[in-house]
Amino acid sequence: MSGTLESEMTRKSNLLDTVMGLWGMSRPLVMISNIMTWLLGVAIASGRGFSLEADRITLSFITTIMVSASIHYMNEYADHETDALTVRTLYSGGSGVLPSGLVARGLALKAARASLFVGVLVQFSAVLYGVHSWSASMVLLIGAVGGWMYSLPPLRLGWRGWGEIVNALLGSNLLPFYGFVTASGSFDLKILLACLPVTLIAFTNLLAVTWPDRSSDEIVGKMTLATRWTPKRLRMTYRIAVIASFTSLILLKGWILPKEIILSSLPALPLLIWGAKTYTRNEISTATVYGMIVMIAAQTITWFSLGLAHSI
Repeated sequence: MSGTLESEMTRKSNLLDTVMGLWGMSRPLVMISNIMTWLLGVAIASGRGFSLEADRITLSFITTIMVSASIHYMNEYADHETDALTVRTLYSGGSGVLPSGLVARGLALKAARASLFVGVLVQFSAVLYGVHSWSASMVLLIGAVGGWMYSLPPLRLGWRGWGEIVNALLGSNLLPFYGFVTASGSFDLKILLACLPVTLIAFTNLLAVTWPDRSSDEIVGKMTLATRWTPKRLRMTYRIAVIASFTSLILLKGWILPKEIILSSLPALPLLIWGAKTYTRNEISTATVYGMIVMIAAQTITWFSLGLAHSI
């Protein structure tokens, strides 16, 4: 009897470990930023006068969650060596699940495959039932392949100095574009330009969050920009990206972005200026993270407000 009870407790403990491991490796805080950038694309569709339909949005949201989770799981699987060496922060160093020994490394790979399968299945089901277009599926597949190739051979972009650029383009340009295409049913490449200011700020955020991992990354051969470049060059790159972001807001005014979007982005500027002063001087520049969040949230709210004005 005691043996049966002990076996049942062990089974429940293993199940709890698995659930907690999957939750942690999905990177909830990073997932929130993924949802925010996807929602920005939906908001742009609303602000440009498209009517939002619940079935389109719901299926797009599910697919975004599943494909994003698959990329996070794959990154956890691929980065287990550097994550074991680094000092974690809220925004860098991985989830810490695999180095802790809570679950086997193979679980991350299985979860990545399963999540991707579900996400692709939902997307193609949406196409077959006429909810989404084939062009939306193309955008999704480009994002999924790019996200996996960030960590996996043959490209391993994150290990060859391309990770920050690719990650910014996938997460803050292609992902909101997917949100727009699925919400609107329209394939308008100008939306990629509309997301350019946010993409440039996302790039500065990636510079900031890879900085604390520079030593452990270099040890295992993951050559990010933080391991390749001097602090002075990194700071200069950060400042150029911030200047380029706010310059692009002005250049896109009128023909791509309404003036309300430019004005809504301004509260992020003080945070990003502070981020520029602290980048490479502190281990993690939280001002950069908050600056990006403020810009995305402010633009999203403003686009939805413009959409509401259209409907009245």
